[in-house]
Amino acid sequence: MSVRTAGPARSDLVADTALALLAERGMRGLTHRAVDEAAGLPQGSTSNLARTRQALLELAVRRLADREARVLALHEMPDPRDGAGSSADALALATHRALTRNRELTLARYELALEATRRPELRAYFDATGARFREQLTVLVTGMGSTDPARHTLSLIAWADGLMFSCVAGSFGSEVPSLEEVRAGLRELLDGMLGA
Repeated sequence: MSVRTAGPARSDLVADTALALLAERGMRGLTHRAVDEAAGLPQGSTSNLARTRQALLELAVRRLADREARVLALHEMPDPRDGAGSSADALALATHRALTRNRELTLARYELALEATRRPELRAYFDATGARFREQLTVLVTGMGSTDPARHTLSLIAWADGLMFSCVAGSFGSEVPSLEEVRAGLRELLDGMLGA
């Protein structure tokens, strides 16, 4: 596990370390002490920043949302009026990044999502941080001509999440589809939804 030790604010360092621990050790391996040790911080530093486990999890979720926003780069999406092809290219690139260069971040997200099923207060926080992505994606599919943007957004997210889970933690964990394969799957999905 490698965590940056210079540059980021201490809260970012703690959150990045927590995400790395989640990917490496799972939820049971995430403790305040483990974060201090892995980040090279004096004992008690993480507790000073996030006193409770809930606070540490919320810090990790917030950092996850910020980092995933950079991975998915929805602000770089082409104009949806350019057609499903250009949007599929951009969405495929974002999905492929999550499967390859950001695999550990994706795994940490699934750890947090599962924990949120057991902690209602974390579920609310997790859902709120993910809302900005859903909203941006709804705008994108609306611009592409969707007749049912809410349903199509759900289908698109479910497809991408299913692919990522299968290839990061599921039965296809040793197989990562190529960018071209991800793009082909997205084109099929978008063409079906949009009647192209």
